[in-house]
Amino acid sequence: MFDEKDLEQFKKKGTNAESVKAQLELIKNGFPFLELEAAASIGNGIMAFDDSQRNVYIKTWDAYCSDGKHSITKFVPASGAASRMFKDLFAFLDADYSVPTTKFEKTFFDGIEKFAFFKDLDAACQSNESKSIKELIADGNYKAVVSNLLGSKGLNYGALPKGLLKFHSYKTSARTPFEEHMAESSMYASGNDGVVNIHFTVSPEHWPLFKKLADSCSKSFSKRFGTTYNITFSEQKPSTDTVAAAADGTPFRNDDGSILFRPGGHGALIENLNELDTDIVFIKNIDNVVPDHLKTDTVTYKKLLAGVLVNIQSKVFDYLHLLDSGKCTAAKLKTISKFVTETLCCRRSDLDKLDSKQLAEWLHSKLNRPIRVCGMVKNVGEPGGGPFLAYNSDGTVSLQILESSQIDLNDARKKEMFTKGTHFNPVDLVCAVRNYKGKHFNLPDYVDKATGFISSKSKNGRELKALELPGLWNGAMSDWNTIFVEVPLSTFNPVKTVNDLLRPQHQPA
Repeated sequence: MFDEKDLEQFKKKGTNAESVKAQLELIKNGFPFLELEAAASIGNGIMAFDDSQRNVYIKTWDAYCSDGKHSITKFVPASGAASRMFKDLFAFLDADYSVPTTKFEKTFFDGIEKFAFFKDLDAACQSNESKSIKELIADGNYKAVVSNLLGSKGLNYGALPKGLLKFHSYKTSARTPFEEHMAESSMYASGNDGVVNIHFTVSPEHWPLFKKLADSCSKSFSKRFGTTYNITFSEQKPSTDTVAAAADGTPFRNDDGSILFRPGGHGALIENLNELDTDIVFIKNIDNVVPDHLKTDTVTYKKLLAGVLVNIQSKVFDYLHLLDSGKCTAAKLKTISKFVTETLCCRRSDLDKLDSKQLAEWLHSKLNRPIRVCGMVKNVGEPGGGPFLAYNSDGTVSLQILESSQIDLNDARKKEMFTKGTHFNPVDLVCAVRNYKGKHFNLPDYVDKATGFISSKSKNGRELKALELPGLWNGAMSDWNTIFVEVPLSTFNPVKTVNDLLRPQHQPA
């Protein structure tokens, strides 16, 4: 199947023939659906807190931050171009009509002056077309406006990542999501030394642009928010790219005969996350940001999630030390079992059949792993994954975030779980990545490799099958201990299309 050139290509990518063969087998056979016990809900896998409880956890987090003993990092996946955000505008450029016709197109032009990038776009139009946006629209030359927004002669927004686009207007400036994450992080993720650690994963071609932006705004942000920024970057590793398969199951080959590899999806970023030398990690998508006047809920519930995390972690560490001591009584074993089954929602049907030694060993193995607390918002029909109680390969049940492709929707019972689920995943995580002895977990050890995705793509008119690694908050964290906490919908404000920026949540006060 492979020749010498293939083997040399594998070597350069940091992979080998056996790994590529295994990936091709996965593409051929697909991934099994997960067996579900139930969709998680309040009282059955999802915690909800009243105001007084919330305030206790916030104080817990504030105390953790101020004791000077811990390191905190925010991790933001920010790679990839924002081309999907402008899909409808690209379609307008290719359309056989020249004036806004669809609802999307009309909405865009009706609200064009409300976009934070309006001034930059107007300047680009005047430079390239010798006319302002208003004049171009009066002439009926709408496509020139869009071309200056998306094309390289103008703002080049069609090729830039979301993190570098101007999202929000302020009185004297406009901010990108990159800058909003800087501002937000200073409000909940700084230690007693005032340092904010933020790590962005970026594409290699965009790295210099992110670095330039960080250098240009760090000083003013430090002055405004009273913090010092330690901003770092990394790229998705080439060794995590996955092979593409042709229709017949053989490796998809480029015109030059080389085998096509594609980025393995955000699940590959578990490797980047694994390299962070930190105690606590906040994870949030690049486009889920709001202006300063709306950040209160975001900050409040980030602190809540983090407070729950360090509270849970403290109990886990105490239980592990107790199990190590050899002084764990039957009563203590019962207490720990209750914590694992009720708080961590990790259950097995034959627990009562284990003797004391077996039970202690099982509890130790289940407790000694990374922990994540995940915010969950009420389901209002947004696309995306959701919280479930799912069966693992060892027969246990645990909390998992699943995508629709992991669920057999031909099974009426499972489809009902998915469609009637009360909550969905906004990607709002706080993670603890050190064990009770202070050693960093090797996060790839906790990936369920049987939970990837197969997608159909094309290149140069030829169909191909692409393999995506287990998603970062799906299978890549499958064997973590997981807590789901309800958070309000006000904390979830993603920008999937450019017109989302016209929503009140992305407009000035």
